[in-house]
Amino acid sequence: MEKSWIKHYPAGVPAEIDPTQYETVSQVLEEAMKKYAARTAFICMGKSITYAQLDTASRSLGAWLQSRGIAPGGRVAIMMPNIMQYPVAVAAILRAGYVVVNVNPLYTPRELEHQLKDSGAEAIIIIENFATTLEKVIANTPVKHVVVAAMGDLLGGLKGMLVNFVVRKVKKMVPEFSLPGAFRFNDVVSLGAGMPLKPVVRNREDVAFLQYTGGTTGVSKGATLLNRNIIANMLQVEAWMQPAINTHTEEQNNFVCALPLYHIFALTVCNMIGTRTGSCNLLIPNPRDIPGFVKELSTFKFNVFPCLNTLFNALANNPEFAKLDFSTLKISLGGGMATQRPVAEKWMALTGSAIVEGYGLSETSPVATCNVATLKGFTGTIGLPVSSTEIAIRDEDGKDVALGESGEICIRGPQVMAGYWQRPDETANVMTADGFFKSGDVGIMDETGATRIVDRKKDMVLVSGFNVYPSEIEEVAMKHPGIMEAAVIGVPDEHSGEVPKIFIVKKDPNLTEQDVQNFLKEQLTGYKRPKYVEFRADLPKTPVGKILRRELRPK
Repeated sequence: MEKSWIKHYPAGVPAEIDPTQYETVSQVLEEAMKKYAARTAFICMGKSITYAQLDTASRSLGAWLQSRGIAPGGRVAIMMPNIMQYPVAVAAILRAGYVVVNVNPLYTPRELEHQLKDSGAEAIIIIENFATTLEKVIANTPVKHVVVAAMGDLLGGLKGMLVNFVVRKVKKMVPEFSLPGAFRFNDVVSLGAGMPLKPVVRNREDVAFLQYTGGTTGVSKGATLLNRNIIANMLQVEAWMQPAINTHTEEQNNFVCALPLYHIFALTVCNMIGTRTGSCNLLIPNPRDIPGFVKELSTFKFNVFPCLNTLFNALANNPEFAKLDFSTLKISLGGGMATQRPVAEKWMALTGSAIVEGYGLSETSPVATCNVATLKGFTGTIGLPVSSTEIAIRDEDGKDVALGESGEICIRGPQVMAGYWQRPDETANVMTADGFFKSGDVGIMDETGATRIVDRKKDMVLVSGFNVYPSEIEEVAMKHPGIMEAAVIGVPDEHSGEVPKIFIVKKDPNLTEQDVQNFLKEQLTGYKRPKYVEFRADLPKTPVGKILRRELRPK
């Protein structure tokens, strides 16, 4: 395939990256911890740790894990929000020669049980707030070793005690639980300090992460991400960011890490790239608390702001956020879901920084395409394939379609997963004979190589034979000043087979159904206009903030 998009790369961005310069992800992390020892690595709730402290704590935790007799390649789960213990745990697990299994802390017992059983996790590091969930299912899982963390563990003596008191006694955020034989996080780190971290031979073909897909389509599956997959994506994204931000200077870069670290976007962009480049990450445990989030930002000179549309939107509509100093903001990275033009334009007007939208999936570690880092405005595309990556747009028969025609976005590159964990049939469904991963997204590529997503295949609404894409209607609706959020689904109709229905969260309390219909009538052709309008106080979302259209469909 001719990579015609390479000639549109910004100056300094290589056509190819060399992931063979590292053997393992832990090698990348250890190099950074040594090189940037004196720098601040993470800040959370007003407390910071340096790279040297990250090195010491992760070495101790890793040594303790090894002392439990888990064989190299064993799976260790992490179930926590964005607190300091998370990056310590990730580094510890990898350095000890194990595989990280990231778990959504808001999982129900059923979901947690499935993931622990499916991954074969022998150990779990979990925050006490959700330990009751584990208690309900641990007997049905392979988990033998439990480490329980508390919010205040790494915040220092007095502050840590105060935070734990407030979380447990005042806010009552820690339900009673019983996990006999479980260890406390700080105790384990202390115990491990007196133990050796034994060298483990791992290579680039070994598994580093089992990254479970959100379960939005069928059963949740583990994307098997090898060391070389994560290393490749680190180098790809870092190279792509270079025109906007020099990541290897004496001046340290500051990342805002509001997206959860169990999600592949934050894991790679914030934790992995942030650490490799000696950057400082501001960890936000609860980004849904917008006033609290803005307060944290007010004391932090941020340079890199990875986020997703719903969070960009919430911040842009917060009056206190508008008062912040954006002079140090070098790049805003949008991912996880489509960025909408009204949100992008408001963010740009407010901060002076365009949202550089990228695209990827858990199965691609995650970044596959991205707009250029020096973007000055909204493009409506997911940008160009990143270095060493190919994008093909294919029809139902697996044949490439002509430029300008829609088809399934297929991805080939060193960041593409090895397959779904222990699911060869599922892997065969998404991998082509020539090594492309079938994304399930419908897109159109233009002559520059930039791709525009039309929609998820499964979300398309078929109205009297016409394809209607919910994202188009949602984006138009979001232009109305009285609309905060919008989601569209297809509902059965005796005349058309299906018709669109729109769910709206009001920004203007006086907004009426007729106002919405009049506005959409001006901008959408007949068959695209929603036949039904329903107002909601909020829309169902994943913990990452993606709107769950499936939850809106009639049961």
